Amino acid sequence: MSAARNPSVPETRLCSHTLTSLHYRDKSLVDDLLGQRSFTEVMLMQILGREPRGVDMRMVDAVLITLMEHGLTPSAIATRLVYMSAPENLQGAVAAGLLAVGSSFVGTMENCARLLDQLQAAADPQAEALAIARQHKAERSAVPGFGHHLHKPVDPRAYKLLDLARAEPELPGRHLQALMTLSAAVDEVAGRPITLNATGAVAALLGEIGVPTGVMRGFAVISRAAGLVAHIVEEQHSPSGRFIWDTVEQAMPTIVDTP
Repeated sequence: MSAARNPSVPETRLCSHTLTSLHYRDKSLVDDLLGQRSFTEVMLMQILGREPRGVDMRMVDAVLITLMEHGLTPSAIATRLVYMSAPENLQGAVAAGLLAVGSSFVGTMENCARLLDQLQAAADPQAEALAIARQHKAERSAVPGFGHHLHKPVDPRAYKLLDLARAEPELPGRHLQALMTLSAAVDEVAGRPITLNATGAVAALLGEIGVPTGVMRGFAVISRAAGLVAHIVEEQHSPSGRFIWDTVEQAMPTIVDTP
């Protein structure tokens, strides 16, 4: 018999334990999960608070693989430099890199997802999409989920992700349609094709399986953590931190103010 709930006291449903057992939500870690469920499945169960479907796991696996590695981006450089400075602190180096997951790099799917939510709530999604595109053009800012400094005119990752989602009959397609509506508006306002990038597609895929917009960046954090551990492994065998430091020091001029 469970104790009466006190509404003024915070509670958790994520984990419980006794002297002889440990549960993730209502599942026994030993009897129900270990050896029977994948990491992705248990992760979704914990984050979404429901049993994940096959389509949920397929979409999330695709997203996690896509976001894991982007080369020597700010997050990877930060991790390598912090590891060079404090090699005894692997977790600190990974944490330093994760701090760079934000609204400019890696975590931009959240910004795009907010726009997709806005379109789905609009009485006229096409007019709303044009208004969004015109506003960003006036502000000389990129529409989240669009544009890429390397992949032009298309980002192959984005189209592969969208093809995977379109092949899933269980997905309602509302976020995918909103993304296509926004893409058409961005192209129209720019007067030329603008690259739909991977994080734009990620926003649509996560939205399709019911991941709340405010949680999406967490999937980037989970994925990128694995990628940053790989960067540390490479750093252990082929150190680049000092090279990066020296390159910046030599390339950036020093200005000495004279009286």
